Amino acid sequence: MNNVTPDWLPKFIDVYQQLGVDNVDNIADIYHSNVIFEDPLHRVEGLSSLLDYFHGLYTNLSSCSFVINNYFAGDGQASIYWRMTFTHSKLNGGKPVAVEGHSHLKGADGKVIYHRDYLDVGAMLYEHIPVLGHAVKFIKKRASQ
Repeated sequence: MNNVTPDWLPKFIDVYQQLGVDNVDNIADIYHSNVIFEDPLHRVEGLSSLLDYFHGLYTNLSSCSFVINNYFAGDGQASIYWRMTFTHSKLNGGKPVAVEGHSHLKGADGKVIYHRDYLDVGAMLYEHIPVLGHAVKFIKKRASQ
């Protein structure tokens, strides 16, 4: 594997570490027009669809921030490790929720053309919904015994 950092990666990291509810459109600077974006809940194809998806996600958030903890890169792709902290009025009593995750990225033409997130959706969402959250936490506890 060629360990050269792709030219698009520093800008990608910079945009994500500054990304918040007021500047979601900045993602247009880092994603290819034919981007494929996948997370545990959705698959989105194309930059305009990705912008719509992010606007939908960020509309109901009071805050959202990312800290990139580490990355590995080579051969035009990268894996980044991050911590997302967000606040939603209907989750966790309106208090911040922090989730660790990582993303697999591939580049083309100086931008990200493929982005797949890996994260625990229970820790991000289900555990913070009244009633359902207690059930998810109970199931996780039982499964670990």
